[in-house]
Amino acid sequence: MPLAVWRARKALDRGDLVVARTIVAPLLDRFGTVTLVRKIAAEILYASGDPLSAASLFEQVAKKLTGDRVVAVGLVASYAALNRAGDARRCAALLPDNIDVRLALAWSELAALGGDPNRGSALVAEIANDRELARSPERAAMHQALGAIVSGRLRDRDAVRAKLRVAETSAPHLRAGDRAFLGYLGGVALREAGLTDDARATFTLATDASPDSIGAALAQRERANLSL
Repeated sequence: MPLAVWRARKALDRGDLVVARTIVAPLLDRFGTVTLVRKIAAEILYASGDPLSAASLFEQVAKKLTGDRVVAVGLVASYAALNRAGDARRCAALLPDNIDVRLALAWSELAALGGDPNRGSALVAEIANDRELARSPERAAMHQALGAIVSGRLRDRDAVRAKLRVAETSAPHLRAGDRAFLGYLGGVALREAGLTDDARATFTLATDASPDSIGAALAQRERANLSL
């Protein structure tokens, strides 16, 4: 089992989500009560677009691994993806000062049903002063994209485009799944700014960047909602 978990982790880290799911599925069937297996399975299921299953597993793991950063972030992100802002808020309390938890919570407040946009905007402003932000291109890009959503809600189209351009400078350093998620956030920002055609095109690009990822799943959902 440890070797299979390591192989699943390596596949996830390199963004090979199909392989990761193929490895972890039989592990979950055979060793589904083992915390280590539940944790890696939850990470893979979330990354590959199944936040509902991921949230269930993360909740189970959280009972065993209190204070685990990956679990806390996974819970907040899963509930944000599921449009359950209240649950995201509850889970953010597990590690309220962690930058990745705060980024995920800001996303939830700004984009999820039941979110508090004013609180999300405040979080984005606060995170800008966090020294940890610059240490990760993924964090920096997500922060810029969240800032673009804030600007979009103010209908400041120039600011939206400027912030998305800054976010895109990190794209060459990101995995395909991260680029898809960044595209999803960019599409939300453009939609909030009233740039519907640009939002639709951006959601399509996000889907194409990594079709099996959570970013693609969210982009597909939001693109479909544009047509309603």
